[in-house]
Amino acid sequence: MSIDLSALLPDRAPYPSRLLLEQELRPVQGVRFQPTGFPDLGASLFEDPYENGGQRLLVESAQSMANRLEAVCWDRAAQDLIPELKGLSYVRVQRPDKSYLTSSITEAHRLNSPYILESKDKSFFNRLKDDTAPLAEGPIDRRKLAAIVFRYDASTLLHGLFLAKPDLVGGRLRIERALSSFIEAEDVSVAASGGVKNDAVNPSGDTGKGFGNVPFHRDEYTAKRITAFFNLDLHQIRGYGLGAAAERLLVLLGLFKIAALLEGDLRLRTACDLAPTGPLRVVRPESFPMPPVAALRAELPSAIAACKDLFAGSGAPTTVTFSS
Repeated sequence: MSIDLSALLPDRAPYPSRLLLEQELRPVQGVRFQPTGFPDLGASLFEDPYENGGQRLLVESAQSMANRLEAVCWDRAAQDLIPELKGLSYVRVQRPDKSYLTSSITEAHRLNSPYILESKDKSFFNRLKDDTAPLAEGPIDRRKLAAIVFRYDASTLLHGLFLAKPDLVGGRLRIERALSSFIEAEDVSVAASGGVKNDAVNPSGDTGKGFGNVPFHRDEYTAKRITAFFNLDLHQIRGYGLGAAAERLLVLLGLFKIAALLEGDLRLRTACDLAPTGPLRVVRPESFPMPPVAALRAELPSAIAACKDLFAGSGAPTTVTFSS
């Protein structure tokens, strides 16, 4: 029996604009965790406007969560999509000897990756340039752009794209994230610690060259609550105008990414290993029951097959040979 998405993709108005989900997390051991850090800033610590001046902490950013949601679709050992997603459109980058190099699934900028657009192999770039040429004049026709992007990498319509190349419609081709996520902690406190890198041979050696004893400090945190937030923009997905089969695939794919991430590895950093505590909470629309990850895995092959004619290569990835 197929998964019922009528609460998210009803046949008639009212149409829900968002699917909002929240999952409470906690460290798998102890209570301390290490948040994401930013250059010249460190941890993103800020005042909670709803908790009488308490402090909140950004544990994982939207950019990083997008990469982690993409990663659940990729089999690192096989260097290919996981079996349930075979046939989904994406761009595969190979070396001149045809060995795997990277892909639009694993690249941070997806189709805008330099390994895809800056290679001496211009076959894909020229195809993309020809496909997008009709969009050059006037406002960007988002439906036509969505159809082009779906053809080559369906996941990009969930995670967003900025084709910044001047030769591609003047660098004006953008798609916002339809699936976004971040992790925040509330009522946080610093757990300060540190250590020493010991040099038993020459404790007073030149530390600039890696010798000597080197003391260091380290800030970790504790929190009353850690929550992963997920937002699937249903209005944006419907706005792509790709038809019922593609809309269903994108929603199922978004749900699978969320469920697989929470079921799998949430070790974000060496000292930030988290696990769900309690069930995933559907905030909006409350009438939607989140399907289990096993049901989503079972449903995806048929949903992908239903969109086969909308993909380039009839189910095979688009291949680019990278040479600098």
